[in-house]
Amino acid sequence: MDSQERILLKVEGLKKYFPVRRGFFQRTAAHIKAVDGVDFAIAEGKSVGLVGESGCGKSTVARVILKLLEPDAGRIVYKGRDITPLSPKEMKPLRKEMQIVFQDPFSSLNPRMTVGQSIEEGLRILGLSKNRRQGRRDELLEMVGLSAMTADRYPHEFSGGQRQRVGVARALSVESSLIICDEPISALDVSIQAQIINLLKDLQDRLDLSYLFISHDLNVVGYLSDTVAVMYLGHVVEYARADTLFEDPRHPYTRVLLSAVPSVEADLTSKIKTLKGEVPSPMDPPPGCKFQGRCPLVEPRCKQGEIDFSRVGEDHLVRCWKAT
Repeated sequence: MDSQERILLKVEGLKKYFPVRRGFFQRTAAHIKAVDGVDFAIAEGKSVGLVGESGCGKSTVARVILKLLEPDAGRIVYKGRDITPLSPKEMKPLRKEMQIVFQDPFSSLNPRMTVGQSIEEGLRILGLSKNRRQGRRDELLEMVGLSAMTADRYPHEFSGGQRQRVGVARALSVESSLIICDEPISALDVSIQAQIINLLKDLQDRLDLSYLFISHDLNVVGYLSDTVAVMYLGHVVEYARADTLFEDPRHPYTRVLLSAVPSVEADLTSKIKTLKGEVPSPMDPPPGCKFQGRCPLVEPRCKQGEIDFSRVGEDHLVRCWKAT
């Protein structure tokens, strides 16, 4: 990351464990280590892509950053302020600056509220007058490619892509600085996905927004993100600028992910690398490298103790002995 860039959000050693309760008295028998040491930073006006297989903890990271879930360890620093210990009451003034666009554009909207009411809700909590709320609502609808005349319609009257545009407008309604996009296009048709991605890119340029873009689609992440963090089993295993990651992936897991990315220039006869074995249980992850059971380059030292980040280039960090 450029030393001149101002850091908006920094996450250090973030962890979130969920208790597994068993027996008549529901005693805690184990913990699911959903997030087990995540580090990255987002600069003002920039995007970080968070990628990995389903179940690796990406969405949990999003909810912990927003303090919808309380972290068990680590620090969340927003605009230079450690917000980790803040109570819900203390977090309230920051809510308008940190918003989220959810994966499912239908279930994230209240079916009993018009889209205009959904967009105005945050403005009403902030105490804006009715005229100002409606003016801001109409402005946002036009900004995301919808007519202001649609404000009185209900979510079921819109297509999936249009509902996601409403979700984006709602996230922007309180003039937020950080938008967390939790797989915002995975529930949409392919023809609509590009429209939403281009909308997010255009809004970022116009409003100087910062994004945490969560996805398993590396093509999309490579287009929208300045920096990419690759997650595996609750852990960030590689962190680099997007162009560096695509040109010179170092972690074996990252290489496997990139080998599966469709490309019109790829040799169709070439074989996509596949992983053998199963993902370890997050209740009992292996010691050392979490990828060791599926890695073709594994060696004895990979199974001994925690593996810290190694710097393999400017702004390129990897958790792998073989990467250096």
